Amino acid sequence: MHTLDQAHLSTLPASIVRPGHDRTKVRAGIAHIGVGGFHRAHQAIYTDRALTRPGQEGWGICGINLLPQDAAMAAAMKKQNGLYTVSEMAPDGSHVSRVVECMVEYLYAPDSAEAVLAKLSHPDIRIVSLTITEGGYLIDEHGRFNLEHPTVAHDLAHPEAPQGAFGYIVGALERRRKAGVKPFTVMSCDNLRHNGAQARRAVVAFARARSPELAEWIEREVGFPNGMVDRITPATDAAARQKLRELTQVDDAAPVICEDFIQWVLEDDFRNGRPDWHEVGVMFTKDVSPYEEAKIRLLNASHTMLSYPAYLSGLRKVDDALHDKLFFSYLRGFLDHDAGVWLKSLPGLDIESYKDTLLRRFGNRAVGDQLARLCMDGGSKISGFVLPTLHEILKNGRPYHRIAFFLAAYDRYLKGKDEKGEAYPINEPNARPLLEKVMASDSPMTLIGLKEVVGTQIPAHQGFVDLYLKLRAQIDAQGVVATLKSLDPASKTPPTA
Repeated sequence: MHTLDQAHLSTLPASIVRPGHDRTKVRAGIAHIGVGGFHRAHQAIYTDRALTRPGQEGWGICGINLLPQDAAMAAAMKKQNGLYTVSEMAPDGSHVSRVVECMVEYLYAPDSAEAVLAKLSHPDIRIVSLTITEGGYLIDEHGRFNLEHPTVAHDLAHPEAPQGAFGYIVGALERRRKAGVKPFTVMSCDNLRHNGAQARRAVVAFARARSPELAEWIEREVGFPNGMVDRITPATDAAARQKLRELTQVDDAAPVICEDFIQWVLEDDFRNGRPDWHEVGVMFTKDVSPYEEAKIRLLNASHTMLSYPAYLSGLRKVDDALHDKLFFSYLRGFLDHDAGVWLKSLPGLDIESYKDTLLRRFGNRAVGDQLARLCMDGGSKISGFVLPTLHEILKNGRPYHRIAFFLAAYDRYLKGKDEKGEAYPINEPNARPLLEKVMASDSPMTLIGLKEVVGTQIPAHQGFVDLYLKLRAQIDAQGVVATLKSLDPASKTPPTA
């Protein structure tokens, strides 16, 4: 088994692809907050590619994690000098394993908040990127940033010892402003509609709570490009780590497995420079919104629509669900008759072929994505991923049976046991306090009353509520599979009673 660190980089097996740049000459120009599997399989891959081009040595990455639960990642990145392997799995079973070399520094904020603030304040850092999950932006349905969140309240009270992303970003921007250092660009890489605008809203609101003058400076001087990111990257559990050890023959404490598909569409609003991403596969556009909308309404919404019903049925892997004719037809119906109706093809993105490609990607046996991963944070995902399509459906008087079924399955999922009686953890890091009411309630109307999760249009639409209640009772009586079969899920319209 081969050791993975800087000293042993040249001794890795020939089967492990290396990017081809001289890592010893690379210095960090990007600080990335939230080093997880997706960042390491996506933004870091494009950055590794860019570093092979002349004059790009200043665009390495300094990885940063903020949370106590990131301790294992911190230990791995420190031990391995920021190196790790990514194994890209194609649907035909072929694969490519590569070592990613662009993360040339790594900081773990619980070790030293000052070290992170100092790094973000350094003139070399010209981009601060984020993967902090959809709910991490703390924006409510009215577009307001939650200044009362405990982490935000702590960071406002203790600016030299922040805990959250916005405490660090605003703290560093304030230091740069006072020192006359040009600000960095803030770049969200999260699956969030208008992610740059959301990051801007959060940063400016936090800054305004500290200093109106600082907030005005940030609004005027800092770029917040919107971006659409896409690559299916399952969580790497113990079984996957062992599989990857055998596949790569590399002793990697933090390997990544992902699909072979990758896409990134970005608005070019970088005030302090950026890597040559445009030369290595990133698509730049003046307005990323249509691409965001297509990806979120199709890919992210389909993942969410699939997650809870399939998990309740006893399935645990996404590819198994896609190879089940019933769940395949359910997603096909959602893509064709619900989500896809409102979208138009774009340069580089044909909607019809994109839908077909999505289903093939979801069914990729070699990736083995976990349904449990898709079940995470539903209380935050539903409003952004599913409700925009439902609102169009209600406005235009189209059938809503698939989404009513999905919501009924979500309510049943929140009871904590699948249909075989197997208990599972409910992972709701952002909406948990709200959803505790649903978990403890015997009434399916409790979920309908949570406007932060389901919005205001559902409870006002009696037809939807009635169907939801009927399907919720049917799930209890007959099970999720029988209930889904009764809907004829691929059809444009629901069966008549």
